[in-house]
Amino acid sequence: MIRIAFTGPESSGKSTLAKAISESMKGQYVEEFARSYLEDHGPEYDIQDLDVMAKGHLESILRASSPLQLIDTDFIVFKIWSEYKYDGASPFIHRLVSENWFDLHVLCAPDITWEPDDLRENPNDRDILFQRYVEGLEKLHKPYLIVEGPHTKRKEKLEKVIKKLLIIS
Repeated sequence: MIRIAFTGPESSGKSTLAKAISESMKGQYVEEFARSYLEDHGPEYDIQDLDVMAKGHLESILRASSPLQLIDTDFIVFKIWSEYKYDGASPFIHRLVSENWFDLHVLCAPDITWEPDDLRENPNDRDILFQRYVEGLEKLHKPYLIVEGPHTKRKEKLEKVIKKLLIIS
């Protein structure tokens, strides 16, 4: 089984790319649990809700059964956002981040147009947050790939990497 997580700031193309790769590579798409949670409970949340969302996301990941899983959002998103918004993250989120859930983290650069929706909060600091993702992935020694530019370029780059991962596994 290969699990690939998509990470990065809001509106950086994570969902679009994860869905596209799941279709082109015949993998299982695991949607971002936090989005569903916020759609059901409203856009207001606090730091404790982040643990609830992280737990729900973990449960969604554990239910996936395909040999190739494309996970829309990793646990680093919860950590970085919690630290950015609340100046810290819970021990639960730190534990999830420290564990090795994914074979590859795909870090989506915020070099595409911001697309507003009712659940997005931060159109202005995407570059700052992107740098935090790079630093966090490096510090944690997580295997990651940065994708940038137009969607087609991102998709082609990632498909090549996934093909190599599938051969190795």
